[in-house]
Parts: sequence; structure tokens; C-alpha cells
Amino acid sequence: MTDHIDSPKAKAIRIARRNLLKGAASAATAAGIGSAAAAASSGARSGRTTLTYQEATPTPDLPPPSPSVAELQEALSNGETTVREVVEAALARIDALDQQGPALNAVIELNPDALSIADELDVELADGATRGPMHGIPVLIKDNIATGDQMETTAGSLALVGLRAHTDSGVARQLRDAGMVILGKTNLSEWANIRSFYASSGWSGRGGQTLNPHHLDRNPSGSSAGSGVATAAGYVAVAIGTETNGSIVSPAGNCGVVGIKPTVGLVSRVGVIPISHSQDTIGPMARSVADAAALLNVLAVPDPADAASNGEWPVAASSDATPVAEPEATPIATPEMTILPIPSYPQHPEGGIPIVDYVAALDPTGLQGARIGVLRGMTGFSPDADAVFEEAIVALREAGAEIIDPVEAPSESDSEWGADTLPVLEWELKAGLAEYFAGFLPDGAPIASLADVIAFNEEHADEELQYFDQGIFMNADARGGLDDPEYQAAVLRIQYAGRDNGIDAALETNALDALIAPTNGPATKLDLVNGDHWLGGTSTLAAIAGYPLVTLPAGYRHGLPVGITFMGGAFSEETLIRLAYAFEQLVQVWREPAFLPGAVIPPDA
Repeated sequence: MTDHIDSPKAKAIRIARRNLLKGAASAATAAGIGSAAAAASSGARSGRTTLTYQEATPTPDLPPPSPSVAELQEALSNGETTVREVVEAALARIDALDQQGPALNAVIELNPDALSIADELDVELADGATRGPMHGIPVLIKDNIATGDQMETTAGSLALVGLRAHTDSGVARQLRDAGMVILGKTNLSEWANIRSFYASSGWSGRGGQTLNPHHLDRNPSGSSAGSGVATAAGYVAVAIGTETNGSIVSPAGNCGVVGIKPTVGLVSRVGVIPISHSQDTIGPMARSVADAAALLNVLAVPDPADAASNGEWPVAASSDATPVAEPEATPIATPEMTILPIPSYPQHPEGGIPIVDYVAALDPTGLQGARIGVLRGMTGFSPDADAVFEEAIVALREAGAEIIDPVEAPSESDSEWGADTLPVLEWELKAGLAEYFAGFLPDGAPIASLADVIAFNEEHADEELQYFDQGIFMNADARGGLDDPEYQAAVLRIQYAGRDNGIDAALETNALDALIAPTNGPATKLDLVNGDHWLGGTSTLAAIAGYPLVTLPAGYRHGLPVGITFMGGAFSEETLIRLAYAFEQLVQVWREPAFLPGAVIPPDA
């Protein structure tokens, strides 16, 4: 045999291909995992203490996890496989693990056109034409990203079922133009976790509860729960999540994968069901930094239809509204006049947002000489996270990075701005949903406003409100418009806290390339009765600034992954990817999930 036939990528694809012909055996073996989980769950319901964890049932015939992007690219280029075979292998893995076996419930819907799209892409390959490096690579996208096809776009809500988007989002268009196969959509925390103060991450009325693939009774976090689980479980090499505050990096941390939260404006938000026009962004989730960087190359194309890509803050609807009328809005003095500041999107580099090859940033020596600041004020929410973080700092220093420890963002010691963060999201949610519904739902759709969604939930409370309420929705619906001076003043305060008095201050004062902090503690237990048991996180400053984050696994505690976050200034993704990749190559901690059984006990019906 030749070397390429025995390569890991070819072997994985051959095994997947072979298992497509052994579906019954695969399903039977996968069912063994489900039986173990069901037994633990049954014991808990009957009152027996049966939560002793053991290794998951061996599954030699289970379709293997997806090869990496680079392995798939080489196999497709060399003719070792076809796009159809790659897609079929991904579908087999999903079939074995998502609804059968451990029943991870990460995928809310499969694309009925996936195989026909694969066939079209194979014809192009046979003709010697490709649409780019990601030609033929399957991708799963979060169910708040509109696709103008046979799939639904619901944000996990039953209120939007049947109201299919009539056109693609900017992200979906980029994926198709790149030759990627949109395999389906992933489950999420309903409405990206902006409905209730007491929600369970990864639960939606349409999709149910997504499970953590490491321990099945642990929280996958959210709101991009399904995308994190799908990549961790190896359904696909890459998936897409969205983030307002933590919704990519937190599930990436809990599920043990890489998550890149881009600068607001780097990736199109057009056609993505919104929370916040000032904070929302879309980014890749993957098993490796290299795979995430490859997907970011596809996504990072500025969209003229997205105000953040243009750097143009939306003009308030009311013509008589002053930009900011609050005393907290500090005037800017010039020799000619005094003007009140207005909110803004992250400042673009001179010459505009550049097109960057993020794969070219993958340098294993990238930590050498880098100046990295430790945000000590963001530690302390989990002893396990702190222990892993200390080990990571040692590794960074040994790799040649200059560690400045501690570093403080001045706004960390000023907690007053924290009271503005949720109200800003509430104001923007109400306006943003109305704009999305008008632009992407069919004409005459019964849902046209946040008030319509609230009413639907009340009418279908047995399904939508069975575990938690819609308190945040109610607050948001009571807010005024984006011309409200209180709104604009609140945005200014949090943007100042995140930027000038936050991340920018920490970077510039200490001449740093990046900042680091723990991403998450070990995942807590799922709890549909009381909602998430939140330990803490480190995404808020970057969220309110609109700045990028890259998270990846740094270690494990009790079989659960713990991540490290690299954060930087506006449009510093290239630097953060370089540092994260070098760290990943240094520590090599990534583990396959074990699908360990547990007991998830929802309230009795």
C-alpha cells in the first residue's frame, strides 16, 4: 500500500464509507451508549443513587469523527473521496450520535438538499473547477442564521416554525459562494438566551435540550450550544455560532472546542436573528485553531448592507432626538465647538477592514516574544479554572512569551456601568427583531414584533413556557425606541468601559499584544427546574467593546474541559489566532468526548 492510502484522513473516510453499508450494526452499537445513559436516568427517576460514572460503551463500528479541514481538502483534491461521500459520512455520524446513542440533540434540522448540493459540487470538481479552498466542506450553522431554502430559521422558537426566510443571510451566501455544504442547523438556547433570567442553556421550545458530549448531564452552555456540541462530537470539522456576550466562547469552553468571536463588523450580520446591533457577531467553532481559521477566511468579508461593516452607527428614528442628553455623556471640546459624542462600532483600521488570510497566521512559534497580559481580576470564579489557567501561564512563559502579571483594565474596578449592559440589549432587541421580521419573514407573517412573540408564547405556554418564563422579553417590550436619550447614554457608558477604559487601556498602558483570562469552569449540571448555575465568565468587556476573542481548551478537570481566552483590540483576530495556535500546538490537550452517562431530571409533567 502507498503512504496516502494509509494516511489518517483516508483511513477515516474509508471507515465512514464502510459504515454507511453497516448502518444496522452502527445503530445497534450506538444504542449501547444510549442504554447506559438511559439506565442512569431511570435510576435517578426511581430515587436510586446511580450516578457512578464509567467509561462509555466501546463503539468500534461507530462512524468516525470528521477529519480536519486540511485532511478533507487533501482527500477531495487527490480524488480519494467525493463531496457526496464526505456528506454521507457526516450524516452517518449525526444519525449515530444525535438522536440515537447518547442523543446529544445538537442538530435541530438537516438540510434536505445537502446530497444534491454535494453532487453539484462533485461535478464542478470533476470539471477541474473549485469555488475555493473550502469547496465541498460540510458546515452546520446555528438556527438563527437565515437560509432561503427548505430549512427553517427559528432561533429555536415555535413562533417562527413555518415562517421560512425568503432569502439567504450574508453568512449563508458566503458559505455557498465558497462551495461549502450547509448540512443543517444546530439547536441553541432559545432566542440566543435573551428570553428569560432563568433559562437552561441549550434548550429551545423547538429543539429541546442539547447535551454536553463529555458528561451527558452537564451543561453545554450557550447560546451556540448545538454548534459547540456538533464540533466536539465530530459531526463536522466546522460549525458556526453567534455571540452577543459569551455565546460562542462559553459553549466552546464547556464543550472543549475552539471558538472565535470576531470583531463586530468583520462578518456580516444581515439575516441573522438579532439581539444587539452593537454587540452581535458571527464566528467559527471547530476542533482546532486551524479549522476555525479556515472557516473565518470564508466568513470575514465585509458586507455593505451591514452598518457595522461600514462603520456607520444607525441614525435615530426620531428627527427631534438629541444624540445624547444625559450628563454622563462627556462633551468633546474643540476650538470651534463642543459636540456630544455618539455611540460607534469598533474603529476600522486605516484604509478600511482588510481581507486577511487567517490560515497564514498559523505559526507554531507565534508566542516567542509576544507580550501577554494576565487579567487577574477575571479569575477567581472557579478553583479548577484557576488551576488550569496557572498551568497555561507557565506554558506560555516557557514558549517564549513575555507575561505581564497582573494587568488591570481600569473599568474592572468600576462596577457602575454593569447596570447598563442588559438594558442596552433590551432596547436593541425590540428594534432589531422588528427589522428582521420585516426583512426576512414572508409577507403577512403573523409574527411582526416582539409583542407578537410574547403573545404566541402565552398562547402556547405548555410548550414554550414549561420550564421558564419570558421576563427579559417583557422588559424589552416595555422599552422605548433607539432614539431614547437614555439608551444612547447607556451605550456610550458601556462602550467607554469596554474600550477606552477597558481593553484598549490595558493593552496600550502595558504595550501588549493580547490579554488572557480563563474562559470557563468545568461545566455545571443541567437544571431545567432552576436554570443555569452560572460560575462566571470573562467575555463581557469584549462584548460591550465589540472586540474579538479566541478561546481553546487549556486543560481538563474531572473529565471536563476548561478553556483559555485570548482577547485583543478591534480587528486583532490575526494576532489572536497566531497566539492561540502556538499555544494549542504547545500544550496538545484536546480530548475526544467520552459521552459519559448521567441523569438529567426535568420537572414532572
